[in-house]
Amino acid sequence: MFDTLSDRLAATFKNLRGKGRLSEADIDATAREIRIALLEADVALPVVRAFIKQVKERASGAEVSQALNPAQQVIKIVNDELIGILGGETRRLRFAKQPPTVIMLAGLQGAGKTTLAGKLGRWLASQGHAPLLVAADLQRPNAVNQLQVVAERAGVAVFAPEPGNGVGDPVQVAKDSLEHARSKQYDVVVVDTAGRLGIDAEMMQQAADIRDAVRPDEILFVVDAMIGQDAVNTAEAFRDGVGFDGVVLSKLDGDARGGAALSIAHVTGRQIMFASNGEKLDDFDAFHPDRMASRILGMGDVLSLIEKAEQTFSQAEAQKMAEKLAKGPKEFTLDDFLQQMEQVRKMGSISKLLGMLPGMGQIKDQINNLDERDVDRTAAIIKSMTPGERHDPTIINGSRRARIARGSGVDVSAVKSLVERFFEARKMMSRMAQGGMPGMPGLGGGARQKKQQKKAKGKRQSGNPLKRAEQEKADAARREQQAGGAFGMPAGQEGQNFELPDEFKKFMG
Repeated sequence: MFDTLSDRLAATFKNLRGKGRLSEADIDATAREIRIALLEADVALPVVRAFIKQVKERASGAEVSQALNPAQQVIKIVNDELIGILGGETRRLRFAKQPPTVIMLAGLQGAGKTTLAGKLGRWLASQGHAPLLVAADLQRPNAVNQLQVVAERAGVAVFAPEPGNGVGDPVQVAKDSLEHARSKQYDVVVVDTAGRLGIDAEMMQQAADIRDAVRPDEILFVVDAMIGQDAVNTAEAFRDGVGFDGVVLSKLDGDARGGAALSIAHVTGRQIMFASNGEKLDDFDAFHPDRMASRILGMGDVLSLIEKAEQTFSQAEAQKMAEKLAKGPKEFTLDDFLQQMEQVRKMGSISKLLGMLPGMGQIKDQINNLDERDVDRTAAIIKSMTPGERHDPTIINGSRRARIARGSGVDVSAVKSLVERFFEARKMMSRMAQGGMPGMPGLGGGARQKKQQKKAKGKRQSGNPLKRAEQEKADAARREQQAGGAFGMPAGQEGQNFELPDEFKKFMG
Protein backbone atom coordinates (compact mmCIF):
# COMPACT_ATOMS: atom_id res chain seq x y z
CA MET A 1 0.00 0.00 0.00
CA PHE A 2 2.81 2.44 0.82
CA ASP A 3 5.05 1.50 -2.13
CA THR A 4 4.60 4.78 -4.02
CA LEU A 5 5.23 6.86 -0.89
CA SER A 6 8.31 4.74 -0.06
CA ASP A 7 9.72 5.20 -3.58
CA ARG A 8 9.22 8.98 -3.50
CA LEU A 9 10.84 9.34 -0.07
CA ALA A 10 13.77 7.10 -1.09
CA ALA A 11 14.39 9.27 -4.17
CA THR A 12 14.26 12.41 -2.01
CA PHE A 13 16.80 11.11 0.51
CA LYS A 14 19.09 9.89 -2.27
CA ASN A 15 19.65 13.52 -3.31
CA LEU A 16 20.94 14.33 0.19
CA ARG A 17 23.62 11.64 0.30
CA GLY A 18 27.20 12.74 -0.02
CA LYS A 19 26.50 16.29 1.20
CA GLY A 20 28.76 17.25 4.10
CA ARG A 21 26.51 20.14 5.13
CA LEU A 22 22.87 20.95 4.35
CA SER A 23 21.98 24.50 3.34
CA GLU A 24 18.58 26.16 3.87
CA ALA A 25 17.89 25.57 0.16
CA ASP A 26 18.58 21.82 0.58
CA ILE A 27 16.19 21.61 3.54
CA ASP A 28 13.47 23.57 1.68
CA ALA A 29 13.82 21.37 -1.42
CA THR A 30 13.66 18.20 0.71
CA ALA A 31 10.60 19.46 2.61
CA ARG A 32 8.89 20.32 -0.70
CA GLU A 33 9.53 16.80 -2.09
CA ILE A 34 8.26 15.17 1.12
CA ARG A 35 5.13 17.39 1.01
CA ILE A 36 4.40 16.30 -2.59
CA ALA A 37 5.00 12.64 -1.69
CA LEU A 38 2.57 12.82 1.25
CA LEU A 39 -0.13 14.65 -0.73
CA GLU A 40 0.18 12.12 -3.57
CA ALA A 41 -0.27 9.36 -0.98
CA ASP A 42 -3.64 10.94 -0.03
CA VAL A 43 -2.55 12.12 3.43
CA ALA A 44 -4.89 14.78 4.86
CA LEU A 45 -3.71 18.36 4.27
CA PRO A 46 -3.68 19.40 7.99
CA VAL A 47 -1.52 16.37 8.75
CA VAL A 48 0.90 17.22 5.92
CA ARG A 49 1.22 20.82 7.14
CA ALA A 50 1.93 19.78 10.73
CA PHE A 51 4.39 17.11 9.58
CA ILE A 52 6.39 19.41 7.26
CA LYS A 53 6.50 22.17 9.89
CA GLN A 54 8.03 19.78 12.45
CA VAL A 55 10.53 18.34 9.96
CA LYS A 56 11.70 21.81 8.83
CA GLU A 57 12.05 23.07 12.40
CA ARG A 58 14.12 20.08 13.48
CA ALA A 59 16.16 19.93 10.25
CA SER A 60 17.15 23.60 10.66
CA GLY A 61 18.30 23.02 14.24
CA ALA A 62 21.58 21.94 15.80
CA GLU A 63 20.92 18.20 15.54
CA VAL A 64 21.44 18.37 11.76
CA SER A 65 23.93 21.21 11.39
CA GLN A 66 26.34 19.61 13.90
CA ALA A 67 25.81 16.03 12.72
CA LEU A 68 28.60 14.06 11.05
CA ASN A 69 26.13 12.78 8.47
CA PRO A 70 23.32 15.35 7.94
CA ALA A 71 21.44 13.20 5.41
CA GLN A 72 21.08 10.33 7.87
CA GLN A 73 19.99 12.80 10.55
CA VAL A 74 17.20 14.10 8.27
CA ILE A 75 16.03 10.51 7.64
CA LYS A 76 15.97 9.96 11.42
CA ILE A 77 13.84 13.11 11.87
CA VAL A 78 11.37 12.00 9.17
CA ASN A 79 11.22 8.55 10.81
CA ASP A 80 10.51 10.09 14.25
CA GLU A 81 7.78 12.35 12.85
CA LEU A 82 6.18 9.46 10.91
CA ILE A 83 6.01 7.48 14.15
CA GLY A 84 4.39 10.54 15.76
CA ILE A 85 1.59 10.91 13.18
CA LEU A 86 0.97 7.14 13.26
CA GLY A 87 0.22 7.37 16.97
CA GLY A 88 3.56 7.19 18.78
CA GLU A 89 3.74 4.16 21.03
CA THR A 90 1.91 0.88 20.44
CA ARG A 91 -1.40 0.88 22.30
CA ARG A 92 -2.53 -2.40 23.88
CA LEU A 93 -6.06 -3.59 24.62
CA ARG A 94 -7.50 -2.65 28.02
CA PHE A 95 -8.89 -5.69 29.77
CA ALA A 96 -11.61 -5.49 32.45
CA LYS A 97 -10.65 -6.23 36.06
CA GLN A 98 -13.72 -8.44 36.27
CA PRO A 99 -14.30 -10.60 33.15
CA PRO A 100 -15.71 -10.57 30.59
CA THR A 101 -13.92 -7.77 28.75
CA VAL A 102 -16.33 -6.30 26.16
CA ILE A 103 -15.00 -5.14 22.78
CA MET A 104 -17.46 -3.47 20.43
CA LEU A 105 -16.72 -3.20 16.68
CA ALA A 106 -18.22 -0.24 14.80
CA GLY A 107 -17.86 1.09 11.26
CA LEU A 108 -19.43 1.37 7.83
CA GLN A 109 -20.85 -1.57 5.90
CA GLY A 110 -18.17 -3.22 3.76
CA ALA A 111 -15.28 -2.14 6.03
CA GLY A 112 -14.71 -5.79 6.96
CA LYS A 113 -16.07 -5.86 10.54
CA THR A 114 -17.41 -9.43 10.47
CA THR A 115 -14.24 -10.96 9.02
CA LEU A 116 -12.20 -8.84 11.39
CA ALA A 117 -14.22 -10.14 14.36
CA GLY A 118 -13.02 -13.66 13.43
CA LYS A 119 -9.42 -12.47 13.06
CA LEU A 120 -9.55 -10.67 16.41
CA GLY A 121 -11.08 -13.77 18.04
CA ARG A 122 -8.30 -15.98 16.68
CA TRP A 123 -5.65 -13.49 17.77
CA LEU A 124 -7.13 -13.30 21.30
CA ALA A 125 -7.23 -17.12 21.49
CA SER A 126 -3.53 -17.23 20.52
CA GLN A 127 -2.86 -14.84 23.43
CA GLY A 128 -4.44 -17.29 25.88
CA HIS A 129 -7.95 -15.80 26.07
CA ALA A 130 -11.35 -17.47 25.58
CA PRO A 131 -13.23 -15.11 23.20
CA LEU A 132 -16.94 -15.16 22.30
CA LEU A 133 -18.12 -13.53 19.04
CA VAL A 134 -21.59 -11.94 19.21
CA ALA A 135 -23.79 -11.60 16.09
CA ALA A 136 -25.44 -8.21 16.71
CA ASP A 137 -25.58 -7.27 13.02
CA LEU A 138 -29.18 -8.34 12.31
CA GLN A 139 -29.82 -6.05 9.30
CA ARG A 140 -27.37 -7.14 6.59
CA PRO A 141 -28.45 -10.29 4.71
CA ASN A 142 -26.57 -13.40 5.93
CA ALA A 143 -24.40 -11.39 8.35
CA VAL A 144 -25.18 -13.85 11.18
CA ASN A 145 -24.39 -16.84 8.98
CA GLN A 146 -21.14 -15.22 7.84
CA LEU A 147 -20.02 -14.66 11.45
CA GLN A 148 -20.81 -18.30 12.31
CA VAL A 149 -18.71 -19.53 9.38
CA VAL A 150 -15.82 -17.17 10.23
CA ALA A 151 -15.96 -18.18 13.92
CA GLU A 152 -15.83 -21.87 12.99
CA ARG A 153 -12.78 -21.30 10.77
CA ALA A 154 -11.13 -19.26 13.53
CA GLY A 155 -11.86 -21.98 16.10
CA VAL A 156 -13.72 -19.66 18.49
CA ALA A 157 -17.25 -19.67 19.98
CA VAL A 158 -20.15 -17.59 18.61
CA PHE A 159 -23.37 -16.33 20.22
CA ALA A 160 -26.13 -15.98 17.61
CA PRO A 161 -29.63 -16.46 19.12
CA GLU A 162 -31.37 -14.52 16.31
CA PRO A 163 -31.42 -15.47 12.60
CA GLY A 164 -30.83 -11.90 11.41
CA ASN A 165 -31.92 -10.69 7.93
CA GLY A 166 -33.99 -7.98 9.65
CA VAL A 167 -35.30 -10.22 12.48
CA GLY A 168 -34.38 -9.65 16.13
CA ASP A 169 -33.27 -6.87 18.48
CA PRO A 170 -29.48 -6.27 18.34
CA VAL A 171 -29.44 -4.42 21.68
CA GLN A 172 -31.08 -7.38 23.47
CA VAL A 173 -28.69 -9.83 21.79
CA ALA A 174 -25.71 -7.78 23.00
CA LYS A 175 -27.14 -7.70 26.55
CA ASP A 176 -27.84 -11.45 26.63
CA SER A 177 -24.34 -12.24 25.35
CA LEU A 178 -22.79 -10.95 28.60
CA GLU A 179 -24.84 -13.36 30.71
CA HIS A 180 -24.00 -16.19 28.32
CA ALA A 181 -20.27 -15.33 28.52
CA ARG A 182 -20.30 -15.33 32.32
CA SER A 183 -22.12 -18.68 32.53
CA LYS A 184 -19.77 -20.33 29.98
CA GLN A 185 -16.64 -18.57 31.34
CA TYR A 186 -15.62 -16.65 28.22
CA ASP A 187 -13.30 -13.82 29.28
CA VAL A 188 -13.62 -11.60 26.14
CA VAL A 189 -16.82 -10.70 24.27
CA VAL A 190 -16.46 -9.26 20.73
CA VAL A 191 -19.69 -7.59 19.56
CA ASP A 192 -20.11 -7.32 15.76
CA THR A 193 -22.52 -4.44 15.05
CA ALA A 194 -24.36 -3.36 11.90
CA GLY A 195 -23.02 -0.77 9.48
CA ARG A 196 -24.54 1.35 6.73
CA LEU A 197 -23.35 2.54 3.33
CA GLY A 198 -22.94 6.00 4.84
CA ILE A 199 -23.30 7.83 8.14
CA ASP A 200 -26.96 8.13 9.16
CA ALA A 201 -28.93 8.83 12.35
CA GLU A 202 -30.42 5.32 12.59
CA MET A 203 -27.04 3.58 12.53
CA MET A 204 -25.57 6.02 15.04
CA GLN A 205 -28.53 5.55 17.39
CA GLN A 206 -28.32 1.76 17.26
CA ALA A 207 -24.54 1.82 17.91
CA ALA A 208 -25.09 4.23 20.84
CA ASP A 209 -27.85 1.97 22.28
CA ILE A 210 -25.60 -1.12 22.12
CA ARG A 211 -22.79 0.90 23.72
CA ASP A 212 -25.06 1.98 26.59
CA ALA A 213 -26.40 -1.58 27.05
CA VAL A 214 -23.08 -3.42 27.32
CA ARG A 215 -20.73 -0.63 28.46
CA PRO A 216 -17.75 -1.84 26.38
CA ASP A 217 -14.19 -1.64 27.70
CA GLU A 218 -13.00 -0.89 24.16
CA ILE A 219 -14.90 0.49 21.15
CA LEU A 220 -12.88 -0.20 18.02
CA PHE A 221 -13.64 1.72 14.84
CA VAL A 222 -13.01 -0.53 11.82
CA VAL A 223 -12.01 1.43 8.73
CA ASP A 224 -11.22 0.30 5.20
CA ALA A 225 -7.69 1.60 4.52
CA MET A 226 -8.50 1.85 0.79
CA ILE A 227 -11.28 4.46 0.87
CA GLY A 228 -8.97 7.48 1.12
CA GLN A 229 -9.90 10.77 2.74
CA ASP A 230 -13.50 9.69 3.34
CA ALA A 231 -12.11 7.33 6.01
CA VAL A 232 -10.99 10.37 8.00
CA ASN A 233 -14.41 12.08 7.67
CA THR A 234 -16.22 8.89 8.74
CA ALA A 235 -13.87 8.44 11.69
CA GLU A 236 -14.54 12.00 12.87
CA ALA A 237 -18.33 11.46 12.57
CA PHE A 238 -18.15 8.22 14.60
CA ARG A 239 -15.92 9.84 17.21
CA ASP A 240 -18.39 12.69 17.72
CA GLY A 241 -21.55 10.54 17.43
CA VAL A 242 -20.75 7.32 19.31
CA GLY A 243 -17.15 7.65 20.42
CA PHE A 244 -14.40 5.08 19.99
CA ASP A 245 -11.15 4.21 21.76
CA GLY A 246 -9.02 2.84 18.94
CA VAL A 247 -8.86 2.27 15.20
CA VAL A 248 -8.51 -1.02 13.30
CA LEU A 249 -7.29 -0.79 9.70
CA SER A 250 -8.63 -3.46 7.36
CA LYS A 251 -7.43 -4.24 3.80
CA LEU A 252 -3.97 -2.84 4.46
CA ASP A 253 -2.67 -5.21 1.77
CA GLY A 254 -4.58 -3.31 -0.93
CA ASP A 255 -2.99 -1.16 -3.62
CA ALA A 256 -4.61 2.16 -2.64
CA ARG A 257 -2.40 5.09 -1.73
CA GLY A 258 -2.82 4.54 2.01
CA GLY A 259 -2.79 8.16 3.18
CA ALA A 260 -5.92 7.63 5.27
CA ALA A 261 -3.93 5.29 7.53
CA LEU A 262 -1.36 8.05 8.09
CA SER A 263 -4.08 10.63 8.78
CA ILE A 264 -6.60 8.94 11.10
CA ALA A 265 -4.52 8.80 14.30
CA HIS A 266 -3.44 12.45 13.95
CA VAL A 267 -6.88 13.85 13.02
CA THR A 268 -9.03 11.89 15.50
CA GLY A 269 -6.56 11.66 18.37
CA ARG A 270 -7.26 7.91 18.61
CA GLN A 271 -4.48 5.42 17.97
CA ILE A 272 -4.44 2.63 15.39
CA MET A 273 -4.44 -0.56 17.47
CA PHE A 274 -4.67 -3.39 14.93
CA ALA A 275 -4.09 -3.90 11.23
CA SER A 276 -5.48 -6.56 8.90
CA ASN A 277 -3.15 -7.13 5.95
CA GLY A 278 -4.54 -10.11 4.05
CA GLU A 279 -7.50 -12.42 3.50
CA LYS A 280 -6.37 -15.25 5.79
CA LEU A 281 -7.42 -15.29 9.44
CA ASP A 282 -3.76 -15.12 10.50
CA ASP A 283 -3.14 -11.92 8.50
CA PHE A 284 -3.84 -9.73 11.52
CA ASP A 285 -1.67 -8.24 14.25
CA ALA A 286 -1.17 -5.39 16.68
CA PHE A 287 -0.22 -2.13 14.94
CA HIS A 288 3.26 -0.81 15.78
CA PRO A 289 3.79 2.81 14.58
CA ASP A 290 7.60 2.51 14.72
CA ARG A 291 7.60 -0.64 12.58
CA MET A 292 5.19 0.85 10.03
CA ALA A 293 7.36 3.99 9.76
CA SER A 294 10.40 1.77 9.25
CA ARG A 295 8.62 -0.08 6.42
CA ILE A 296 7.53 3.17 4.73
CA LEU A 297 11.15 4.39 4.75
CA GLY A 298 12.35 1.08 3.26
CA MET A 299 14.19 0.01 6.40
CA GLY A 300 12.26 -3.25 6.77
CA ASP A 301 10.50 -4.69 9.77
CA VAL A 302 12.85 -7.22 11.30
CA LEU A 303 11.08 -7.29 14.69
CA SER A 304 7.80 -8.46 13.14
CA LEU A 305 9.72 -11.06 11.13
CA ILE A 306 11.38 -12.36 14.32
CA GLU A 307 8.01 -12.50 16.12
CA LYS A 308 6.50 -14.50 13.24
CA ALA A 309 9.45 -16.89 13.33
CA GLU A 310 9.15 -17.32 17.11
CA GLN A 311 5.45 -18.17 16.76
CA THR A 312 6.11 -20.69 13.98
CA PHE A 313 9.43 -22.34 14.82
CA SER A 314 10.01 -24.54 17.85
CA GLN A 315 13.08 -23.50 19.87
CA ALA A 316 14.01 -27.14 20.44
CA GLU A 317 13.72 -27.96 16.72
CA ALA A 318 15.81 -24.91 15.78
CA GLN A 319 18.52 -25.93 18.26
CA LYS A 320 18.48 -29.49 16.93
CA MET A 321 18.81 -28.24 13.34
CA ALA A 322 21.68 -25.89 14.26
CA GLU A 323 23.57 -28.73 15.94
CA LYS A 324 23.01 -30.93 12.88
CA LEU A 325 24.33 -28.25 10.51
CA ALA A 326 27.34 -27.56 12.74
CA LYS A 327 28.43 -31.22 12.37
CA GLY A 328 28.78 -30.83 8.61
CA PRO A 329 26.77 -30.34 5.39
CA LYS A 330 26.07 -34.04 4.85
CA GLU A 331 24.01 -34.23 8.06
CA PHE A 332 21.38 -31.95 6.49
CA THR A 333 19.04 -34.06 4.31
CA LEU A 334 16.21 -33.30 1.88
CA ASP A 335 13.74 -34.28 4.63
CA ASP A 336 15.20 -31.50 6.81
CA PHE A 337 15.09 -29.14 3.82
CA LEU A 338 11.39 -29.94 3.28
CA GLN A 339 10.62 -29.48 6.98
CA GLN A 340 12.33 -26.06 7.06
CA MET A 341 10.53 -25.01 3.87
CA GLU A 342 7.13 -25.98 5.31
CA GLN A 343 7.91 -24.08 8.53
CA VAL A 344 8.75 -20.94 6.53
CA ARG A 345 5.54 -21.39 4.49
CA LYS A 346 3.53 -21.39 7.74
CA MET A 347 4.86 -17.89 8.46
CA GLY A 348 2.91 -16.58 5.46
CA SER A 349 3.61 -15.29 1.96
CA ILE A 350 7.30 -15.54 0.95
CA SER A 351 7.01 -12.15 -0.81
CA LYS A 352 5.72 -10.50 2.39
CA LEU A 353 8.47 -12.08 4.48
CA LEU A 354 11.20 -10.90 2.08
CA GLY A 355 9.59 -7.44 2.08
CA MET A 356 10.22 -7.19 5.84
CA LEU A 357 13.99 -7.41 5.32
CA PRO A 358 15.95 -4.12 5.23
CA GLY A 359 16.97 -2.97 1.76
CA MET A 360 14.55 -5.26 -0.06
CA GLY A 361 12.71 -2.22 -1.43
CA GLN A 362 15.56 -2.05 -3.97
CA ILE A 363 14.44 -5.36 -5.54
CA LYS A 364 10.71 -4.93 -4.97
CA ASP A 365 9.75 -5.96 -8.53
CA GLN A 366 11.68 -9.24 -8.30
CA ILE A 367 10.05 -10.03 -4.92
CA ASN A 368 6.56 -9.26 -6.25
CA ASN A 369 7.18 -11.57 -9.21
CA LEU A 370 8.06 -14.55 -7.02
CA ASP A 371 5.76 -17.50 -7.74
CA GLU A 372 4.49 -18.82 -4.38
CA ARG A 373 3.60 -22.12 -6.09
CA ASP A 374 7.30 -22.90 -6.53
CA VAL A 375 7.37 -23.99 -2.88
CA ASP A 376 4.53 -26.48 -3.55
CA ARG A 377 6.32 -27.81 -6.64
CA THR A 378 9.53 -28.27 -4.66
CA ALA A 379 7.62 -30.13 -1.92
CA ALA A 380 6.02 -32.40 -4.56
CA ILE A 381 9.43 -33.27 -6.05
CA ILE A 382 10.93 -34.14 -2.63
CA LYS A 383 7.87 -36.21 -1.64
CA SER A 384 8.21 -38.19 -4.89
CA MET A 385 11.65 -39.42 -3.79
CA THR A 386 12.37 -42.59 -1.81
CA PRO A 387 13.64 -42.25 1.80
CA GLY A 388 17.10 -43.29 0.59
CA GLU A 389 17.17 -40.57 -2.09
CA ARG A 390 16.11 -37.91 0.39
CA HIS A 391 18.83 -39.00 2.81
CA ASP A 392 21.56 -39.12 0.16
CA PRO A 393 20.66 -37.13 -3.02
CA THR A 394 24.01 -38.06 -4.62
CA ILE A 395 22.51 -41.43 -5.64
CA ILE A 396 19.91 -39.73 -7.87
CA ASN A 397 20.93 -40.67 -11.42
CA GLY A 398 19.18 -40.18 -14.78
CA SER A 399 16.58 -42.96 -14.41
CA ARG A 400 15.75 -41.93 -10.85
CA ARG A 401 15.33 -38.30 -11.98
CA ALA A 402 12.90 -39.42 -14.72
CA ARG A 403 10.85 -41.43 -12.18
CA ILE A 404 10.75 -38.51 -9.68
CA ALA A 405 9.72 -36.10 -12.48
CA ARG A 406 6.84 -38.37 -13.52
CA GLY A 407 5.71 -38.74 -9.89
CA SER A 408 5.69 -34.99 -9.23
CA GLY A 409 4.41 -33.84 -12.63
CA VAL A 410 7.44 -31.72 -13.54
CA ASP A 411 10.24 -31.80 -16.12
CA VAL A 412 13.41 -33.80 -15.47
CA SER A 413 15.37 -30.52 -15.58
CA ALA A 414 13.32 -29.24 -12.58
CA VAL A 415 14.41 -32.27 -10.50
CA LYS A 416 18.05 -31.78 -11.49
CA SER A 417 17.84 -28.05 -10.71
CA LEU A 418 16.32 -28.72 -7.27
CA VAL A 419 19.05 -31.19 -6.29
CA GLU A 420 21.77 -28.75 -7.40
CA ARG A 421 20.11 -25.89 -5.49
CA PHE A 422 19.84 -28.13 -2.43
CA PHE A 423 23.59 -28.85 -2.46
CA GLU A 424 24.35 -25.13 -2.74
CA ALA A 425 21.85 -24.22 0.01
CA ARG A 426 23.26 -26.97 2.25
CA LYS A 427 26.77 -25.58 1.85
CA MET A 428 25.58 -22.04 2.57
CA MET A 429 23.54 -23.03 5.67
CA SER A 430 26.37 -25.16 7.04
CA ARG A 431 28.82 -22.30 6.55
CA MET A 432 26.47 -19.90 8.37
CA ALA A 433 25.96 -22.39 11.23
CA GLN A 434 29.72 -22.86 11.62
CA GLY A 435 30.69 -19.22 11.47
CA GLY A 436 28.81 -17.02 9.04
CA MET A 437 29.04 -16.18 5.36
CA PRO A 438 32.33 -14.66 4.19
CA GLY A 439 31.94 -11.22 2.64
CA MET A 440 28.63 -10.56 4.42
CA PRO A 441 29.27 -8.69 7.70
CA GLY A 442 26.49 -8.92 10.25
CA LEU A 443 25.40 -12.44 9.31
CA GLY A 444 27.35 -14.28 12.02
CA GLY A 445 30.89 -15.51 12.05
CA GLY A 446 32.19 -12.37 13.72
CA ALA A 447 34.37 -14.26 16.18
CA ARG A 448 35.72 -16.53 13.47
CA GLN A 449 36.47 -13.62 11.16
CA LYS A 450 38.24 -11.73 13.94
CA LYS A 451 40.34 -14.83 14.67
CA GLN A 452 41.30 -15.09 11.03
CA GLN A 453 42.16 -11.39 10.89
CA LYS A 454 44.28 -11.74 14.04
CA LYS A 455 46.03 -14.74 12.56
CA ALA A 456 46.67 -12.90 9.31
CA LYS A 457 48.11 -9.93 11.21
CA GLY A 458 51.01 -11.97 12.52
CA LYS A 459 51.73 -13.67 9.18
CA ARG A 460 55.16 -13.29 7.79
CA GLN A 461 55.58 -12.21 4.22
CA SER A 462 56.71 -14.87 1.81
CA GLY A 463 60.23 -14.71 0.43
CA ASN A 464 58.85 -15.57 -3.01
CA PRO A 465 58.17 -12.27 -4.89
CA LEU A 466 55.14 -13.71 -6.74
CA LYS A 467 53.55 -15.06 -3.54
CA ARG A 468 54.31 -11.81 -1.69
CA ALA A 469 52.57 -9.77 -4.43
CA GLU A 470 49.50 -12.03 -4.18
CA GLN A 471 49.45 -11.64 -0.37
CA GLU A 472 49.63 -7.84 -0.63
CA LYS A 473 46.84 -7.80 -3.23
CA ALA A 474 44.60 -9.97 -1.01
CA ASP A 475 45.31 -7.76 2.04
CA ALA A 476 44.43 -4.61 0.07
CA ALA A 477 41.15 -6.16 -1.14
CA ARG A 478 40.26 -7.18 2.42
CA ARG A 479 40.99 -3.69 3.78
CA GLU A 480 38.87 -2.12 1.03
CA GLN A 481 35.98 -4.48 1.85
CA GLN A 482 36.21 -3.71 5.59
CA ALA A 483 36.12 0.03 4.86
CA GLY A 484 32.97 -0.39 2.71
CA GLY A 485 29.36 0.25 3.62
CA ALA A 486 26.59 -2.20 4.44
CA PHE A 487 26.78 -5.67 2.87
CA GLY A 488 30.47 -5.16 2.02
CA MET A 489 29.74 -2.59 -0.73
CA PRO A 490 31.59 0.73 -1.15
CA ALA A 491 30.20 3.34 1.25
CA GLY A 492 27.30 5.33 -0.14
CA GLN A 493 26.49 2.80 -2.88
CA GLU A 494 24.52 0.23 -0.88
CA GLY A 495 21.34 0.83 -2.86
CA GLN A 496 22.90 1.07 -6.34
CA ASN A 497 22.95 -2.02 -8.59
CA PHE A 498 21.89 -4.14 -5.63
CA GLU A 499 22.14 -7.88 -6.31
CA LEU A 500 21.57 -10.90 -4.11
CA PRO A 501 24.67 -12.99 -3.34
CA ASP A 502 25.21 -15.98 -5.66
CA GLU A 503 24.29 -18.42 -2.89
CA PHE A 504 20.88 -16.76 -2.44
CA LYS A 505 20.30 -16.60 -6.22
CA LYS A 506 20.89 -20.36 -6.50
CA PHE A 507 18.74 -21.01 -3.43
CA MET A 508 15.83 -18.98 -4.86
CA GLY A 509 16.24 -20.66 -8.28
